[in-house]
Amino acid sequence: MTLDIKTIKMAKGANYAALTTLFENGSPQTHVMWVDTDGEHILINTEIHRVKYKNIQKDPRVNVMIWKSDNAFKFVEIRGTVVGEITGEDALQSINDLSDKYFGKPYPFTIQTERIVLKIKADREFIYNLKDEDFED
Repeated sequence: MTLDIKTIKMAKGANYAALTTLFENGSPQTHVMWVDTDGEHILINTEIHRVKYKNIQKDPRVNVMIWKSDNAFKFVEIRGTVVGEITGEDALQSINDLSDKYFGKPYPFTIQTERIVLKIKADREFIYNLKDEDFED
């Protein structure tokens, strides 16, 4: 499934996302995350010691909701599957690029374990209250 242009614009903008993963017993876990896209996948950067990463290793199904930074009632929801990972220097570059997008400077926090970028393929997309003019500069 190709990402809708509104989803791409939401992920490219300085908008936050909620990533939901599933524990082994099926219970959901949700975290607010920085988000990006390569145009084909939703990209989420995390560390390998995090519970969300461990959940994804057992069940790659996820839900991602990205809301407009100036209006939380304008959002996209992506139901999808983690289909790949980016590691090493590319994952480190990703976290610095995300930090620059959200904070205007390189990533200021201590990295505890290996950074990893989750590549999420959308199975379904839902777009709520977003119009083309919401993306005009």
